[in-house]
Amino acid sequence: MFSERTSVGLDVHARSVVACAVDTVTGELIRSRLTPEHADVLGWISRLSGPVAVAYEAGPTGFGLARELRAAGLRCEVLAPSKLQRPAGQRVKTDARDALHLARLLRLDEFTGVRVPGPAEEAARDLVRAREDVRGELMRARHRISKLLLRRAILYSGGKTWTGRHHAWLAAQRFESVPVQAAYDAAYEAVIMAEDRRVRLDQAIAVLARDPAWQPTVARLGCLRGIDTLTALGLAVEIGDWDRFTGSSIGAYLGLVPSESSSGESRSQGSITKTGNTHARRLLVEAAWHHLPAYRPGVTLRRRWDQAEPAARGRGHAGNQRLHQRWLAFTDRHKRPVVANVAIARELAGWCWSLATLPD
Repeated sequence: MFSERTSVGLDVHARSVVACAVDTVTGELIRSRLTPEHADVLGWISRLSGPVAVAYEAGPTGFGLARELRAAGLRCEVLAPSKLQRPAGQRVKTDARDALHLARLLRLDEFTGVRVPGPAEEAARDLVRAREDVRGELMRARHRISKLLLRRAILYSGGKTWTGRHHAWLAAQRFESVPVQAAYDAAYEAVIMAEDRRVRLDQAIAVLARDPAWQPTVARLGCLRGIDTLTALGLAVEIGDWDRFTGSSIGAYLGLVPSESSSGESRSQGSITKTGNTHARRLLVEAAWHHLPAYRPGVTLRRRWDQAEPAARGRGHAGNQRLHQRWLAFTDRHKRPVVANVAIARELAGWCWSLATLPD
């Protein structure tokens, strides 16, 4: 419930901050255009009638301003842009109007806030997302070179692709056309450089996963099939505080529940909502495929079990059995594999939550 005297809305950009304050006692509106320097914003807020609460939209400028304001003793809310209520029929949009709208939403408590991560958590998230970016770049680079060869009816038939033998075959390709050779060399160089960046980031992630801040969660999540160090750390840094969810609500947060459009007696459900964290959702969907084969704990899984406490090992074993049985049930009902896999991913999110929140 809003209890402060003054509500402040900030429309934050890279080069400017438009501020609007509403004094709930006098009704006065105070507007100003500030620099993005935190000291400038904090100095302007300090001249307002207190106590003061501040709100701004989450965006590319990050969470540094929110952390600075909270360190100064102010209540600062970072609002989810996709959940903001917009006035119907409004045809004029300016920074000043946006700031006033945020101040009013804060005053009415009509907003959905996002969690502000700490500096260390945000740094770990940057590393994991850099690895995700390299994965996409490598996939596109590989597609470019394979399609360039396909257009010239050159096909590899020596076994699995992107192995050492395949790389030797790619490096030996030569073309009579100088432009084609230049294009091929550039495409192959992009693959090599992307793979090199991926290796370096994987090494950095392996080191970070051993940090005491992340190691317990990573070890527990690793008790489930399909969740190795990279996936476990990715889920840990993207979700952050697991205690804010329940086993049933975390699927909705990750956009793994069906969309719905119902009215009166009619109820219509569609594809999943795909809201929330895209990276975490992709990790879970990929991990869910690992629960389709028969469940026989192998050497790799048992090695991960050795790094977790007995309660986590038992919980992970139960989750692996349950998820495989769910796959069998979907198969017996002739569910489309991609649809069944999303349902498995939704339940897998709940098992991850149960492991991450195990009492120490």
